[in-house]
Amino acid sequence: MRLGEKLRYLREVEGALRGLERELSQAEVARLIREKLGKPISQSYLSQIESGARPHLTNSTRLLLATFFKVHPGYLVDDPEGFHTELMSEAGAGENRLDLWLISGAERFDSDPELHHALVAVARHSDSRMCLVLLGAILENHGLADRLLQVLRPAPVETPAAKRRRRSS
Repeated sequence: MRLGEKLRYLREVEGALRGLERELSQAEVARLIREKLGKPISQSYLSQIESGARPHLTNSTRLLLATFFKVHPGYLVDDPEGFHTELMSEAGAGENRLDLWLISGAERFDSDPELHHALVAVARHSDSRMCLVLLGAILENHGLADRLLQVLRPAPVETPAAKRRRRSS
């Protein structure tokens, strides 16, 4: 992962940790660093880092950002080509990235329990890629999704007592 990608990711995580439903903007990060740490950093400098125009940080900037985001300063460098933090083969890397992406998406939809559960269920399945391919095929078959939902979630059966109450009211 490149330094700019890491900084964008940290802004996204920081926004989530602060209860926002969005990433912190570069301007917000600059302002918060100034307020919390008493050190200046400009929004344009953060933009240059994220865009790759500044591929390296000074040691003081690295320490400032590491302190603000609560990460080890060594995290704020480009990863070497082919570097992976997970212990896996290249064959499993794609599937695990998909699962991590699904879990991340599920966290963003905590307020929608059904969607959250569905994303986590797909991520936990042994072949999450196949699950998404299957979903695509279902959606391409006109009306199949609606028919499947009717079978999987039938309407609640009304009890005789409930029918009598409904008729009497």
